[in-house]
Formats: sequence, structure tokens, C-alpha cells
Amino acid sequence: MIPLQPPRRLIDVQIDGETVRVPEGATILDACRAAGKDVPTLCYGDTLTPKNACRVCVVEVEGARTLAPACSRKAEAGMKVGTGTERARHSRKVVLELLGSSVDLSTTPRAAEWTAEYGADPARFGADAATVAQPAKVDNDLYVRDYSKCILCYKCVDACGDQWQNTFAIAVAGRGFDATISTEFDAPLTDSACVYCGNCVEVCPTGALSFRTEFDMRAEGTWDESRQSETTTVCSYCGVGCNLTLHVQDNKIVKVTSPHDNPVTKGNLCVKGRFGYGYV
Repeated sequence: MIPLQPPRRLIDVQIDGETVRVPEGATILDACRAAGKDVPTLCYGDTLTPKNACRVCVVEVEGARTLAPACSRKAEAGMKVGTGTERARHSRKVVLELLGSSVDLSTTPRAAEWTAEYGADPARFGADAATVAQPAKVDNDLYVRDYSKCILCYKCVDACGDQWQNTFAIAVAGRGFDATISTEFDAPLTDSACVYCGNCVEVCPTGALSFRTEFDMRAEGTWDESRQSETTTVCSYCGVGCNLTLHVQDNKIVKVTSPHDNPVTKGNLCVKGRFGYGYV
């Protein structure tokens, strides 16, 4: 049974001159998507509280002094928003250049497309630009932490912490450019409080956290999403009713995700649902 939400008043918002009607409390990003506008996002998570970490979704609001992050700023009645203004596009371009020069975005969905679309040139900072490059942490059989791909969006920390799992196995360590996601005392996952639910992997937008199967297959050059099929089913371990989406390549399950619109799990699973498919 899906619980009904209380009715919300509808408000009119102008997106690039087009009036759209969204429920009161919706974000500017919700209004942009209702208007069919493709606003890039990285740190935004549809199951998490907006963190405003990456600023790649900024838009221009008429009358506002600064650009507004579309993922967290609430839409207001009569608001006039520009998604493709010169100022907004320039800001996104610089954000993509800074990220692209310091972080490995090779497994970030749509990063290459956005870099080309906004004319971003990460190489303009030169070969000596500081990066977060470091060896991947492979210390267990379930998932891998490759922090050379981490943009510090904190989605994994929120998913592990008070927004979903309440395990608090990971947090931010260090300061400034040396800041990184870490377990307590930078211990291996096997010695940490991690319960291997994989909900951090589910929300990671860049592939900094990935299934061990995906990591190994990418290293072998056999990972090919174009050859993968997805099948959503119900977890067979208990009676909660969690939905699983099985990603299958060459007749083998290569990873398991969960639909974010599932009213039971909202994309979250336990260790058995996420990783316990060896018996299939």
C-alpha cells in the first residue's frame, strides 16, 4: 500500500519564459524538469537531502544577487528562472573544469557530454594541476573505494549516516584539498563499522564506490553496459518486499541496485539483497 500524501497547493513558476505549475515545496530543479529542461546534477540525490556540494546545477533567478542551486532552492510563486543564461553556463563550465582537472570523471555518467556541451577545458590548468589521484582501496570482496573519482559530494556519508542506514561507518577526514571520505582512523572496511549494505554504492554519482565485480570487469576490459539487461524482482530473503534490479551481462548477475521509487526501500537494501546473489 502506498500512503497518500496530503494535497499541496500548486504554484506557477516561469522557466526560461515558459510557465509551469508545480506543487508548493517543489524545488527549482523539479520545476525545470517539469518544463523539460536538462539541468546537470552531480551531488543531487533523489532520495537524500540536497547537500549543495558541487554547484553544477546553478540557475539564474530574476532579482537574486547570486546564482541559485536548483536542487535545493525552493520554487516560489511567480519566480522567473533562467537555466541557460550566460552567467549560469559560465559557472557550470568552470565547475566542470575544476572537477575534471582534479578528479577522474571517466566513470561519471554524462560527465563527458556536459564537458563538451559547456565547452569546459579541464586541461587548461596545465599538467601540474593538483589531483586527488590515489590507488583504489580493494580490501574486501564486495565493493571497492576508488577515491581518485570522488568529488566529495557526501552522498555516501549521508546514506551511511542519519538519512538511511544509521551505521556511520564513513565520514570526512582531512581538511581542504586533503579532505577525503574515510572510515574511522582510515581502517580497512573489514575492520570498520561497515555492514556492507552497499547503500553508499547506490548513491555514488561518479563510480568512486563500485561493486567489486564492476571494478574487476572494468580492469579486464569486459564491462559493457550496452550488453547488460535489467530485471526488477522481489528479494527472496525475507518478507519485507524489497525490490531488486538485477543487472545481467553474459547471463551472469554483475550488480544489484534497487528502484528509488520503491515505497519500501527507496533504493536501499541490506547486505543480503545487495550482494547475496551467488546462489542464483
